[in-house]
Amino acid sequence: MKKFKLGFVINPVAGVGGSVALKGSDGESTPEKALALGAEFKANQRATTALSVLEPYKSQIIIYTASGAMGENCARDLGFEVVVVTHSAEASNTKTIPSEYLNTTAQDTKDAVTALMQAHVDVLLFAGGDGTARDICSIVDDRFPVLGIPAGCKIHSGVYAVTPKAAGRVVEMLVTNQLVTLTDADVMDIDESLFRQGVVKAKRYGEMQIPSELRYVQAVKSGGKETDELVLQDIAAHIIETMDDELYIMGSGSTTAFIMEELGEENTLLGVDVLHDHAIIANDVTEPQLWDLINKHLAEAGSNASEQLKLVITLIGGQGHIFGRGNQQLSPRVIKAVGKNNIIIVATKTKLAALNNRPLIIDTGDTELDQTLSGYFPVITGYKDQVLYPASSPQ
Repeated sequence: MKKFKLGFVINPVAGVGGSVALKGSDGESTPEKALALGAEFKANQRATTALSVLEPYKSQIIIYTASGAMGENCARDLGFEVVVVTHSAEASNTKTIPSEYLNTTAQDTKDAVTALMQAHVDVLLFAGGDGTARDICSIVDDRFPVLGIPAGCKIHSGVYAVTPKAAGRVVEMLVTNQLVTLTDADVMDIDESLFRQGVVKAKRYGEMQIPSELRYVQAVKSGGKETDELVLQDIAAHIIETMDDELYIMGSGSTTAFIMEELGEENTLLGVDVLHDHAIIANDVTEPQLWDLINKHLAEAGSNASEQLKLVITLIGGQGHIFGRGNQQLSPRVIKAVGKNNIIIVATKTKLAALNNRPLIIDTGDTELDQTLSGYFPVITGYKDQVLYPASSPQ
């Protein structure tokens, strides 16, 4: 029987700046900056999560990939049959970038994809963010099927699965000869220099063909701030009225930004801020900074997390993600410290209705935590007004 030829590429530094509030991994110095701030490489980990779904089908799959951390290591570690089609030079400065990773560039990704196309793979599975999708879009024909494993900080493009495991499930459907619709999806990216200043300016760079399965593949992020200011005022009034002396962690997004504006406090639209006693104590925190603030507050309060911590978040419009997109500062250990019962989700009913009954998406990078958080959440939709809405991590 002919084996399924799976093309596989990882951008090893994708998303490395997320947990330390660098808002992306584009730019030559960003990976080094991120590492200096305590960040970790997560793209290979997320790619492994996706590929592990396919382990039962090892005898049916040959993985064509790039050398080392661009795919080879991940596939070989899981025991797949591997064909390396391209090699990349090791990092020129291994003192700042671990030697097991590659100091890869956009050209390395393009070279790998070119070689995979020449190898006539059946589908291309890649791990990265919007920048990676742009690089691949510049090479592949728009009639060739690709699918992204979300590993970047910002995921505006519609070519990504909702979680790494969901990406594996879509490929599993192809390997097992299930009927999967092919559809065109937009490749979007934003200007990271503006993004770091709190300005979202997205641009369409083309489209690629994806194997579409609605449970597993995300929509293109809808842009723009909430327009119903009266509803946002009601949401803000509800949150502010219920605030006590807990440490309030305010997630990113326009809805949470409105709450901060109503408090008269400086906010980071695309970052995480921290409040205590209705006043800001830290803006645009990194994950390590947030963890330190949590532990300091708990030590001073002398009480447990269930009484002392609150996390206010909103969902990404059009996609529904509440964790794992643009808020990697909210790491698994931070979320566990807060506890599910202290997660406050805010959104207008219009924003929820736009999901067309799809659940909110949880993608923390910790499978066990994702399952623990899955279920129904109360979502604050106005002043003393809330709805119950499902959240899940597609498996």
